[in-house]
Amino acid sequence: MEPIRVMIADDHSLIREGLRQLLEFDGSIKVVGEASNGEECLMKLEEFNPEVLLLDINMPEKNGIDVLKQMRADQSQIKVLILTVHNELEYLISAVDIGVDGYILKDSESSELKNAIRVVRDGENYIQPKLIPAMNNQLINRDADKDKISSLTNRELEVLVQVANGMFNKEIATNLNISERTVKNHISNIFKKIDVSDRTQAAVFAIKNNIIKLF
Repeated sequence: MEPIRVMIADDHSLIREGLRQLLEFDGSIKVVGEASNGEECLMKLEEFNPEVLLLDINMPEKNGIDVLKQMRADQSQIKVLILTVHNELEYLISAVDIGVDGYILKDSESSELKNAIRVVRDGENYIQPKLIPAMNNQLINRDADKDKISSLTNRELEVLVQVANGMFNKEIATNLNISERTVKNHISNIFKKIDVSDRTQAAVFAIKNNIIKLF
């Protein structure tokens, strides 16, 4: 059987060298290329055409999430297995939303990494088992937030954005050409619908759910 063609994208040369030796040890995997940053990774994908890309998140030029976004926009058929130190759910959820094939931490055993590579090469998804419970809880919470957002009217969304931007009721009333009493009523309804008790919590909800983004 032909070895699985893998490319490694990581900005640390020692990690790339270690992974190459580890993966090629038994002949089942061949590392066909390496990249030290996101831009180089995208260029070398065309040159080496691996079956599986081992992709780090923290890289210069373009980070791993941006590389994944570009690959999906280009409709690349190369399987992407993120290999990272990041166990923060925000990275995992972002990668899953974009369409990653697998996600595994760098503290994994070599046997688990090789198995993950085989799984994604064969067209299945692989999320490191210890990450799955927390990911599922996060997705459940996110779905609950979606239901809360969908319960808001367009006007309530407008008011929520202004609240999250730190506007006071009088400013919101002026900006939206409505009375302060109406603003107060909208804010009261918003708090009930999204289950928060103050303006700070409402702002955090808006930011977390991309209703408003911090720049």
